[in-house]
Amino acid sequence: MLKGELIQPDILAALGRAGHGAKILIADGNYPFSIHSGPKASIVQLNLSPGVVSCTQVLHALLTAIPVEDAAVMDYGNALPADPPIWAEFVQLLAGAGFENPLTRIERFEFYDVASAPDVALTIATGDQAIYANLLLTIGVVAPPG
Repeated sequence: MLKGELIQPDILAALGRAGHGAKILIADGNYPFSIHSGPKASIVQLNLSPGVVSCTQVLHALLTAIPVEDAAVMDYGNALPADPPIWAEFVQLLAGAGFENPLTRIERFEFYDVASAPDVALTIATGDQAIYANLLLTIGVVAPPG
């Protein structure tokens, strides 16, 4: 048994192979990950049932293992009157891990292109039913102590 917040072996293996600048897609339950994931991406399916596992649960666990350089969301354009509530949850979790930048907004079809690029190392499919809950993280660097 592993000790720590993140114990899923396939995710740990993919993170171990990834490095600075590699991207991780946390896909909500509506995201078409089978056709819009990077060609080199490991795909981990955590979509057990509607709402399980959530994007915020995945983000929380990932933030215990990696530094984040950028966090991008799929922009909703004119589809919603305001930002999806889950974005505030993302910002709060990211801030707790020391990431203070605003979320980068990427237009829907451009997001599909970016999430399908060769630099996406890992796609994690969730059962999250929140709308526009897709999150694309760019792995940062771990600075030496001192």
